[in-house]
Amino acid sequence: MLKFKISGLLLVMTIILSACNGAGSGGDSYPVRYSKAEDKAISGGTVTYAYTAPFQGLFDPAFFEGEDDSNVLDFITEAMFTVKDDLTTVPNIASWKESDDHTVFTFNIRPGVRWHNGDELTVEDWKFALETIASPDYTGSRYYSVEMIKGVEAYHRGETDQLSGVKVIDPYTLRITVNSARVNTIDNLWPYPMNKKYFSGVAVKDMADSDQVRKRPIGIGPFEVKEIQPGQLVRMQRFDNYYKGKALLDGINYKVVKDSEITGLLETGGIDIGTAPRETFAALKELDNISLMQSPELSYEYIGFKFGHWDETARRNVMDNPKFTDKRLRKAMYYALDREGIINQYSYGLGKLIETPIPSSSWAKIADTEIDTYPYSPEKAEVLLDEAGYLDVDGDGMREDPKGQKLVIHYDAMTGSSTTVERTQAILQNWRDVGLDVRLNGGALKELNLFYEAVEKDDPTVELFNGVWGLASDPDPSGLWRATDLWNYSRWSSEQSEELIREGVGNKAYDKEYRKQIYYEWQKLINEEVPMIFFAERVNITAVNKRLQGVHVDSMSNIIEPDKWWIKEMD
Repeated sequence: MLKFKISGLLLVMTIILSACNGAGSGGDSYPVRYSKAEDKAISGGTVTYAYTAPFQGLFDPAFFEGEDDSNVLDFITEAMFTVKDDLTTVPNIASWKESDDHTVFTFNIRPGVRWHNGDELTVEDWKFALETIASPDYTGSRYYSVEMIKGVEAYHRGETDQLSGVKVIDPYTLRITVNSARVNTIDNLWPYPMNKKYFSGVAVKDMADSDQVRKRPIGIGPFEVKEIQPGQLVRMQRFDNYYKGKALLDGINYKVVKDSEITGLLETGGIDIGTAPRETFAALKELDNISLMQSPELSYEYIGFKFGHWDETARRNVMDNPKFTDKRLRKAMYYALDREGIINQYSYGLGKLIETPIPSSSWAKIADTEIDTYPYSPEKAEVLLDEAGYLDVDGDGMREDPKGQKLVIHYDAMTGSSTTVERTQAILQNWRDVGLDVRLNGGALKELNLFYEAVEKDDPTVELFNGVWGLASDPDPSGLWRATDLWNYSRWSSEQSEELIREGVGNKAYDKEYRKQIYYEWQKLINEEVPMIFFAERVNITAVNKRLQGVHVDSMSNIIEPDKWWIKEMD
């Protein structure tokens, strides 16, 4: 449940929350062929995709660390499986069959798929990628995507040079045996091959800095890299031996621009497509040559309560903070927030209220009619606080706790956009309006890394915190919600939640309708217990020049089947 695009467990905070302080300058112009028939796709032309932060240049799926590099990978690579708009995983290059006990998967890949250097893709390349990630010398963050494979622990410890759970049957057939049945094995299994011949002689520990990753990356996608200007520009051209047929465009230029430049460059045609910063939304709406495509981000913003701490020795969460024990306090704080008003005023209306941690685009999302939607209601908040014994005993306008002691709640949030300070003050004022003395911890917002260091290490001053989580296509809450999950930053768990999470990936869950009902029950539990306040599901804005056709966006990406993009004549 924690992957971003392609299984970026360690990326979920930095990808979604990092400030985009880009570098670079204006757009180039490129010769373009136009179609005289507006509705007929025609080959030719080059378009520019803009990004507003320098890229790192880790151009292999096993090693990239952020959206800055994954955007390039979406043009030059492809996975064995793909994720549809409804977040279900389906075959792409590989199809598969499962054994009756769901522990043996036999994959057949399509013959005739070519790497950009002309080599044919075989299952040896996929096996090589799995071995690379499982290696004790692997420096990336994708080990979790192979840890289900039989024998991987011994391989990872260096006790054997054979990954026993992976067997090549023939150049197009691979058999993978996993340790135990799990309904979402395919969703979690690493799906990207690496060209074994191309990496010949490169030690695993050196791969991330190798020319094969940094300077001359290759893939099997519709475009191939021709030039890299580090951190600023990647020029790609059509790969004519792409297994689905030639792309319509001649090429793609991936260009870094400044936030302040993006509106002007879109207006003049210096760039054609890119994710638009929220601050540019109002100005972009006024441009006649631009279409704004909206899609829900596969993420949610939340305000978490700290229920305890992480026990490093026991490797589990311990609920030992009594401050938020009373569910009525948590619910009151939910009702007291004018979430919709805050989104409209400080986030340009680019957000959708949510009440559970499963995204609206998921097949497992429960209907809002079946749960409490916690609408803005200071009156309900005050009733709940009164019932729970949080009363203004001394008449200063702020409530004391049920023992009559002064109640102060510390709130942590991160620096961010130009509206972040005002937005934070609005949130705090909502709670003060119902008599809760909630104060910004330390009197100031925290820089992203300092914020997450304090939250993850359970700094005792952190009591209430505003964060964002990126999600994967599969709705399994493992990784964020179990008692044994380090990233369960609220440190909340319950026996019922643990049982439902286990049941959601157990043998009965192979019946999708049964699995859906399990996740409905889990969401009802979370909705009733309120271990955190779910603030909003963010909306992603993609700005597209109207001359560029064939663009499709969903909650996973705005680079989907770029081989079908084409340019039409504009009046």
